[in-house]
Amino acid sequence: MKIRHGALLLALLLGLLLPAPARAATQPDPIVFVHGYSAPTSVWDEWIADFEADGYAADRLFTFDYDSTRSNATTAAELADYVRSVRAETGADKVDLVTHSMGSLNSRYYLKFLGGTQYVDRYVSLAGPNHGTSTALLCAWLYTSCSEMVAGSDFLTALNAGDETPGGTAYFTFRSTCDQYINPDDSTVLAGAVNATSGCRTHSDMNDDYDVYVQVRDVLG
Repeated sequence: MKIRHGALLLALLLGLLLPAPARAATQPDPIVFVHGYSAPTSVWDEWIADFEADGYAADRLFTFDYDSTRSNATTAAELADYVRSVRAETGADKVDLVTHSMGSLNSRYYLKFLGGTQYVDRYVSLAGPNHGTSTALLCAWLYTSCSEMVAGSDFLTALNAGDETPGGTAYFTFRSTCDQYINPDDSTVLAGAVNATSGCRTHSDMNDDYDVYVQVRDVLG
């Protein structure tokens, strides 16, 4: 009995003196960045550098590229495949989507009609023409994707019917008060989302301005 009690006492002392084993740090959701109409993936370079500076690993940051002349429904199916590949590569159950301009539309289509809410934790729309923009009339005759951005289009009517923010995904929108391409400015607002303004900024500043980045980083945190 004395030996057993002595061994127990020694074990307790060692438990107090030795540091506890380190716990694995929780990895943030991978972020998938979705660019807008006719934009390259490089528009996200500054923000990717900012996220890395704030502690994100490079292998948790992904840019989705697509042909912006095609229907947003077609792009949404490609985005579904891309998110699937990101989840397989990272082992993550879900991703966060950060979208700009028309990227807000194909990503919302993925969420609403292609089961994306199962795999997306947080969704961010930056200067998205979620209820249409008059600027799209300039190119609506040229490309299907552009005609889909016209207010009242069949695409937007279906996308905004019923619940604009379906599923368990957390939705956030950010808009400029003087966006030269999103008219009206409040087109970006979604019912059921956390909707915020980012001051008076150009359309392109909405996804490379550092102050807007901080707003987005904080909602993803």
